[in-house]
Amino acid sequence: MATLKDIGVAAGINIVTAFIFFIIFAVLRLQPFNDRVYFSKWYLKGLRSSPASGGFLNLDLRAYLKFLHWMPEALKMPERELIDHAGLDSVVYLRIYLLGLKIFAPIAILAWAVLVPVHWTNHTLELAKQLKNVTASDIDKLSVSNIPLYSKRFATHIVMAYAFTIWTCYMLMKEYEIIANMRLQFVASEARRPDQFTVLVRNVPPDPDETVSELVEHFFLVNHPDHYLTHQVVCNANKLADLVDKRKKLQNWLDYYQLKYSRNNSQIRPIVKLGCLGLCGQKVDAIEHYMAEVDKTSKEIAEERENVVKDQKSIMPASFVSFKTRWAAAVCAQTTQTRNPTEWLTEWAPEPRDVFWPNLAVPYVSLTIRRLAMSVAFFFLTFFFIIPIAFVQSLATIEGIEKVAPFLSVIIEHGFVKSVITGLLSGLVLKLFLIFLPSILMTMSKFEGFTAISLLERRSASRYYIFNFVNVFLANVIAGAAFEQLNSFLNQSPNQIPQTIGVAIPMKATFFITYIMVDGWAGIAGEILMLKPLIIYHLKNAFLVKTEKDREEAMDPGSIGFNTGEPQIQLYFLLGLVYAPVTPMLLPFILVFFALAYIVYRHQIINVYNQEYESAAAFWPDVHGRIITALVISQLLLMGLLVTKRAALAAPFIIALPVITIGFHRFCKGRYEPAFVRYPLQEAMMKDTLERAKEPNLNLKGYLQEAYIHPVFKGGDGDDDDDSVLGKLEGEVIIVPTKRQSRRNTPAPSRISGESSPSLAVINGKEV
Repeated sequence: MATLKDIGVAAGINIVTAFIFFIIFAVLRLQPFNDRVYFSKWYLKGLRSSPASGGFLNLDLRAYLKFLHWMPEALKMPERELIDHAGLDSVVYLRIYLLGLKIFAPIAILAWAVLVPVHWTNHTLELAKQLKNVTASDIDKLSVSNIPLYSKRFATHIVMAYAFTIWTCYMLMKEYEIIANMRLQFVASEARRPDQFTVLVRNVPPDPDETVSELVEHFFLVNHPDHYLTHQVVCNANKLADLVDKRKKLQNWLDYYQLKYSRNNSQIRPIVKLGCLGLCGQKVDAIEHYMAEVDKTSKEIAEERENVVKDQKSIMPASFVSFKTRWAAAVCAQTTQTRNPTEWLTEWAPEPRDVFWPNLAVPYVSLTIRRLAMSVAFFFLTFFFIIPIAFVQSLATIEGIEKVAPFLSVIIEHGFVKSVITGLLSGLVLKLFLIFLPSILMTMSKFEGFTAISLLERRSASRYYIFNFVNVFLANVIAGAAFEQLNSFLNQSPNQIPQTIGVAIPMKATFFITYIMVDGWAGIAGEILMLKPLIIYHLKNAFLVKTEKDREEAMDPGSIGFNTGEPQIQLYFLLGLVYAPVTPMLLPFILVFFALAYIVYRHQIINVYNQEYESAAAFWPDVHGRIITALVISQLLLMGLLVTKRAALAAPFIIALPVITIGFHRFCKGRYEPAFVRYPLQEAMMKDTLERAKEPNLNLKGYLQEAYIHPVFKGGDGDDDDDSVLGKLEGEVIIVPTKRQSRRNTPAPSRISGESSPSLAVINGKEV
């Protein structure tokens, strides 16, 4: 059981650790040789070409005295300018941290002003210490555990629960309205993008007389005669993409050994072993070996390109279809195309950089099976992960260490060591256990077949939140409390067990305080160091960088990581809402996290992270829904806690809170969510009209023609015949002789046949 001293020691260690991280960052960011790492976004945008100070090291001592100057600098850029600089997704992501501050700052003030005195002025725990089954510290005197059974003071908690709920819902509604307006304004003012005119068509039905390309063109010429512009069928180029990646890696090794040989004054050529990991096997000349492998792979790439172009089996029953206007694309994306709702399925196309190309080759009929399989796998991952976490965390306590290694008792019972173990070890162990979880969840999302990186991250974030709720929250609050009281459970009558749980659950707040400090204080401070990108950049710069393009690839830090960051934020929303009426002492630690994270990630978004895609804050309904879920969970747990504290007469007054909260969520869903899932036709028409007035001679077809060509056909991998192969692919898509006679009702000239077909009205007229 952590005491105020243990929490103080843990807080001191984490504060010192964060401060050291900031000092190291201040030194590293001022060095010219690190400039491309800590200001990579400006380089990638072409707005920075050299460090602010010349040379290899910064010898200006005055610059080091302002080691925290980056904090106010990160707050100076206005939000509108930040949207232009980093995109709406990044700005709305930052607003989640601001929302946390807006919600919990007033709640913390109110809780400390009202609930803490109500808790502190009781003597329940002092009397309960005489019982064998109850242990308590000074922290617990600030919690609801210090209120006796049947107390009338629980009316205060009910009033505070209503106040917290009303304030949270009010802030959520205001934020939802603000972000919905920001999204509509952003879409209205945004520059032209291919996805505004394009839909992704899935599950194109097979036809024995026509290819997929012919079928798609004829279908949209018939059903969207005045608006259809062009299309690009989806090819299964996964094998080709793997070969291109393989050749790129081989080329990097070849360049490395050639550079090494040219720098070596001796005539000894580099040698490489062909065995496992280059540690064993036959020795060969490295340069000759990799030159031969590159040539071999290039021939395989050429053959596979021809196979993809010529083999109709490589063409998937899907296509990117582009229209002449945004209005037409919105109509197509948001309507049903045929009487059979399982065919010709349309959805908004992701923007080209957001497309996850490998999953476009996944057959649509297999998606349900894949997602069912991953749901089962996630269930077992979530609930079986509790076992190792509970086991390891049981060892990460004073009692657990003494049980496993009794000879360490003399050391760990020392005051400072005991405080460190109690205040840090369990939270650190849990943090380490979750390191590989994001990669596992992202792999599962990819297997499910989502076609956009943004959808992959949102799916992974959703599952990460569920995992955190079960394994980080429930496993520690409920299971942890039960394990701590296991011996007393065995000796109690059934009517005494709820009483023990009611006392033990609030005591778990001390664990979450230590977890917040490890994960939310030191972890956020460590984020700004960018140690992994820093090391990778210098290694690549030393051995692999030969051109400016290589340098850009080496310093690219990636995006902010919505799939990991947002579930972390949601865990703190959950902890804050659950423990606000129970243990208000936890709230200041959460406020420090939100404030520190907002400053750090604002700096990173301005200077470092380069967002992979722009979804115009399409993820906000998920964020809103998870905060509502946390609010309902907090209300249900408070209701259960009041029952265990024999305040059953007070519990019914809270029943209305979940009903009100769910009703509020339904209101927000109906009022604001349509702006995130549908594109208003009025907005589309206004933007189309404005564009026609400004650019009457715009060649939209030329703009869209190659927007959704698979990247392996766009060049950039070093082949001279890329353009010719791309031309063959386009020819295969467009110039295909038609055989099907039933398409005579096509109301426009077909690009395929080159002749005008009579419309349905003309045919009917002749019949009459």
